[in-house]
Amino acid sequence: MEREFRFTRQDFDLLRELVNEETGISLSDHKQEMLYSRLSRRLRVLKIDSFTSYYNLLRAGNTEELIHFVNAVTTNLTAFFREPYHFEYLAKNVLPDLRIKNLATRRIRIWSAGCASGEEAYSIAMVVKETMPQGWDVKILATDLDSNVLQKADKGIYEEDRLNGLSPERLRRWFKKGVGSYAGRVIVVPELKEMILFKQLNLMDSWPIHGPFDLIFCRNVVIYFNKETQKVLFSRFADVLGADRYLFIGHSENLFQLSQRFRLLQRTMYIRTC
Repeated sequence: MEREFRFTRQDFDLLRELVNEETGISLSDHKQEMLYSRLSRRLRVLKIDSFTSYYNLLRAGNTEELIHFVNAVTTNLTAFFREPYHFEYLAKNVLPDLRIKNLATRRIRIWSAGCASGEEAYSIAMVVKETMPQGWDVKILATDLDSNVLQKADKGIYEEDRLNGLSPERLRRWFKKGVGSYAGRVIVVPELKEMILFKQLNLMDSWPIHGPFDLIFCRNVVIYFNKETQKVLFSRFADVLGADRYLFIGHSENLFQLSQRFRLLQRTMYIRTC
């Protein structure tokens, strides 16, 4: 099929190098069509006729377009209670353990790193509210590279079909049915929203946060990074985790030969040892 825009191998190599510089994501050769599809939309919006011109615009330091560029190439697949065994382990093991370890402060800090449109952070908040007794100070930091999905996350408004699979009890307790212009959508209740701070963050940049956190969710994020970047990232996570605190990663990820600072608890769930 003839393409709307000429897209050479050199265009692809230059743009994926820029993707790596800006996000840490390493795009393999078979991502060429994906990159063309997503970025061609930006060429139409900007009325630019070539990928060479678009690349030059980005390299010229157009900050606003760099944000659109990053948002276009990052992937934001998520769902409420995705990989449910993590949330079962959180309720049955992690939170009871933290109630003992943090009894003196009655304070728990959780980081959802790569939160996308917020479903993960709100799922964590539901489990916390359903599990922890009154009087505990629990806060969740939810960060993502994509500023567009963070806006959606912060609003806490979702299409009704995004909640398929949630129990009737959870639907009644944690969501309000939209009416009028919000018909067909649901709104997260303020009790959950007030627990969460949504912030834009590039994991490859310096972090304005120092912890210590009790639990970090970073799921299905590091699969886009090369091994050396993964090693650095897991070391940085260990630095901001408290001693004997927890790290959950994605179902296709592991720490084998990447970090000696964690001990495996169960599949994709680790505890910091040093």
